[in-house]
Amino acid sequence: MVADTNSPERHARAEALLGTAGVAHRDVGSAEATAANLAWWDADADAYHDTHGDFLGEADFVWCPEGLREERARLLGDVSGTDVLEIGCGSAPCARWLTTQGARRVVGFDLSAGMLRHALNDNRRTGLHPALVQADAQHLPFTDAAFDIACSAFGAIPFVPSVEVVFREVSRVLRPGGRWVFSTTHPLRWIFPDDPGPNGLTVTQPYFDRTPYVEVDADGHATYVEYHRTLGDYVRALDAAGFHLTDLVEPEWPAGHTRVWGQWSPLRGRLFPGTAVFRCVKQP
Repeated sequence: MVADTNSPERHARAEALLGTAGVAHRDVGSAEATAANLAWWDADADAYHDTHGDFLGEADFVWCPEGLREERARLLGDVSGTDVLEIGCGSAPCARWLTTQGARRVVGFDLSAGMLRHALNDNRRTGLHPALVQADAQHLPFTDAAFDIACSAFGAIPFVPSVEVVFREVSRVLRPGGRWVFSTTHPLRWIFPDDPGPNGLTVTQPYFDRTPYVEVDADGHATYVEYHRTLGDYVRALDAAGFHLTDLVEPEWPAGHTRVWGQWSPLRGRLFPGTAVFRCVKQP
């Protein structure tokens, strides 16, 4: 799920429900971040689905706002006969697509009951039925070595305080040689304002500043939290969790693609990457 906090209408609707009053840059622990992002995605689920549902599809695997699709990219490899876990599935179009590709078992989970409500409705509408679970990526409710593949298209990774914890959990539930592929905001984007226009081309934030972006209510409680890591942080965390990084894909902005999604736009996309897709294998 790609956050779209720059869309005024969507942002205003969620802000009103949550009482968001301002922005801070401060440390946020796991309990506060989980509560804030659970509330945010529940409040934003309907607007997110209304805004992006057509682009993401009901049974399609879109990795990123650049429009890279798994049908063409094949970053997961052959999924036929495999057990697949989608982390942060949102309304679960990726999980439903995977069920059409011969996967033996597909499980999608998300923190937000609001997003899972849309997933359940779309399951009924399409007749495709991946299993749906409400869970926290920091505490996966699955047994060891239960899956062959784990994937995530902007799900969970930007919103947790420790990717080390999440990567260890993913490694635990994967079988030896299992594949772990996830997309997230390219770390380079952190240095620019969240603006799709010309103002978003000027560096304003140090790349090495890992202080989270936090939206807060009038009492200073977090209503939305997003974390920044450098490319090196991701590589070290993956290695520590027992993963071998086989590829780092930085999708280029395709010709003729005019969609603006929050801070993603043709203007910025022509100049620097907006998404990083990490392709990894669990070491035996």
